[in-house]
Amino acid sequence: MHATATHLRRPPFETTLPAPLVFRSVSVLADTVYPRHLHDWGEFVYSFSGVMEIELAQQHYLAPPQYGMWLPPQTAHVAFNRHAASHCSLYIDKALCRHLPQVTCALTVSPFMRALLEELRRTPPGIPGTPQEQRLLQVLVDLLEQAECTGTYLPASNDPLLKPVLLALQANPGDSRTIAEFATLNHTTERTLMRRCQRDLGMSFVEWRQRLKVLTSLARLDKGETVETIGLDLGYSSASAFISMFRRLMGTTPDEYRKGNRPQVMGLPAAFRESSRSRQTRPDKTI
Repeated sequence: MHATATHLRRPPFETTLPAPLVFRSVSVLADTVYPRHLHDWGEFVYSFSGVMEIELAQQHYLAPPQYGMWLPPQTAHVAFNRHAASHCSLYIDKALCRHLPQVTCALTVSPFMRALLEELRRTPPGIPGTPQEQRLLQVLVDLLEQAECTGTYLPASNDPLLKPVLLALQANPGDSRTIAEFATLNHTTERTLMRRCQRDLGMSFVEWRQRLKVLTSLARLDKGETVETIGLDLGYSSASAFISMFRRLMGTTPDEYRKGNRPQVMGLPAAFRESSRSRQTRPDKTI
């Protein structure tokens, strides 16, 4: 996924954190990669613009702006972005991770949480920071503990029949081939691919493809490309058809998104929500 990465960055901390809670915001160029690493503390990653992607051993995670990624302590991962992005990380001492999810997942970002993240980006706390700044970061931890835990917005599959189809679409999101055509190319049946989409992705082939197109469009919107150009490149017959799909999935139009009028929090389809919950655990808040 990140074979074309041309800019390598190292994590800012390797052995210890300078404080129990550390906030860091950075802008990165397109095709930037943080090579595989792990650390003894938890990390919450949120993208203000662009889409940060994270790879674990057998999983691929990414999230649009309504979500942030949670990485528990000792989670080996690679982080990268295909387009220029602005993102932040909250590094959380292991002792403060007791009530956060024990597995990697996407966490919903409420309007209040996003406002707090924006404020921290504008006036970044010092390192190690004052007691007041540490308390402000603790508020963010409290919000993360309450956030809904879901799977990744665009799940992947290692199925030998389905994986090549998903990779082909990721390489060319505007590919207009139907699931029946992909089935023929892979010497299988349309019904088989449809069943494996539901089993591995928790959603239909059409839904997954639309999510891919939305994610592809976000970086292009941030770059100032016209809605019509993006829509046509993604295989839509008109700008209005693309806008309709974008609004259904994102809760806002492409132009409103570009202006910063982001939706509050968008839920995932019920089938995917239930399948992802079964893979995630969060400790009870008991002392």
